[in-house]
Amino acid sequence: MLTINPKDIPVPKLHHYLLGSIGPRPICFASTVDANGVGNIAPFSFFNVFSANPPIAIFSPARSGRTNTTKDTYNNVKQIPEVVINVVNYSIVHQMSLASSPYPPEISEFDKSGLTPVPSELVRPFRIKESPVQLECKVVEVKELGNEGGAGNLIICEIIKLHISEDVLNEDQMVDQKKIDLVARMGGNWYCRADQNSMFEIEKPITTCGIGYDQIPEEIRNSKVLTGNDIGQLGGIEELPNETDVNEYKLMTLSDLFIEFEDNATQLELELHKLSKKLLEKNKLEEAWLTLLAYNN
Repeated sequence: MLTINPKDIPVPKLHHYLLGSIGPRPICFASTVDANGVGNIAPFSFFNVFSANPPIAIFSPARSGRTNTTKDTYNNVKQIPEVVINVVNYSIVHQMSLASSPYPPEISEFDKSGLTPVPSELVRPFRIKESPVQLECKVVEVKELGNEGGAGNLIICEIIKLHISEDVLNEDQMVDQKKIDLVARMGGNWYCRADQNSMFEIEKPITTCGIGYDQIPEEIRNSKVLTGNDIGQLGGIEELPNETDVNEYKLMTLSDLFIEFEDNATQLELELHKLSKKLLEKNKLEEAWLTLLAYNN
């Protein structure tokens, strides 16, 4: 394993390690204005939401690692502490990237990117019409993290109004993760797209407690097929299937496998673990457990 002391390598190299390792990162497409009313839009992937009550988002237009200059966005919010955070999806990702070009402050990124400015209701910066979600924010605090190149500047924002396109809502008027088609930043020139092919569900254990890794039988924890992540998934079940259900599943679903390997217990266990892994990949947790427990029943 490569071990690095951040102080021992150049900042640009450290920057590449961090961005290549920590991702995908959501993108804050920030719209700001300066004291003269000149607008600016620019994307930042040092960004996330940190509170719902009050609703707080934070992004960081860092100092240039090459020139130590500050971004127009940072300069603008120091003058006019307001910002619109526009969410980026796949339909505007190339226009967003174009807007990140180092245009002079007097040049409109709206003009250069072809995106459409829309007046906000509570703040001065324009919203981006093509963005599926637009968050009007007041800047609560600007936290400078340093004076050298690469230092971040945390723009702490309170969201005071949300605008969400009807096109990305489901029948319950909630954001549909399959419709919004979000993109995120990776390292280098790479992005990723959160579409139906790349997303998967894991039920959150908010009101439930799984049995845990430590309560899984040792012969399963020592599996030659199941990974630590697979076993962690198995640990999410609230209680193990009862013996009656295991025997019924063995008789109805696994009988052919038991007949095929009735004289080779080692191979039978291996095949059951392989089948269990396939079931876990399909998020069929109970069936995976029934398969595993059938071996000793």
